[in-house]
Amino acid sequence: MGVFSRFKDIVNANINALLDKAEDPEKMLRLMMQEMEDTLIELKSSCAARMASKIRIERQIQEKEALASRWQSRAQMAVERGRDDLAREALVEKRKESEMLAALSSEVKNYDELISQSRSEIDQLETKLAQAKSKLRLLQQKAQAARQAGQAESHLNADSDSRFESLQEKIDRMYAANDLNRKKPSADEIFRSMEEKAEIEKELEELKKEVSR
Repeated sequence: MGVFSRFKDIVNANINALLDKAEDPEKMLRLMMQEMEDTLIELKSSCAARMASKIRIERQIQEKEALASRWQSRAQMAVERGRDDLAREALVEKRKESEMLAALSSEVKNYDELISQSRSEIDQLETKLAQAKSKLRLLQQKAQAARQAGQAESHLNADSDSRFESLQEKIDRMYAANDLNRKKPSADEIFRSMEEKAEIEKELEELKKEVSR
């Protein structure tokens, strides 16, 4: 079963409210758009049929106008030749055609109203569909931004981990070197070791602060 049941449901629908309730907003939006597009096809088909009917009736009106004019000419001819009986018959036929013309003109007027209504509904639905498409693009952009943010964070964490491991390895090597040189360390070596330790410890603390942010 679709999201909507008729044209008015689509036009009156609050897209944002429906999406707020949906577990998968993008999927829900695609379903809405599919129904809008299907309904739009039906509306355009109906409008085209009404326009074709109007054209057919307008063609009949032209034919009836020609016949009415012809019967009018015949009535005049009959009067000119003193055939009042034939003139009466011609005028009767002209009246029939005129009555049919009035009925056909009324039909054309009705079709004008129906076509105008169809075009209005098509415009409303196209506006609603455009809103839905814009909403879908916005959802897709947000999803892409979230994915990119996640990838950036992953790269940052990986880079921080790599730097942390590199520093840890430096510290391990430094302690190992100290163990090897513990027997006869010179004063210069002792001070250099202390300075190196201080620098590395400082860099390590800064990295820890960066990672914990």
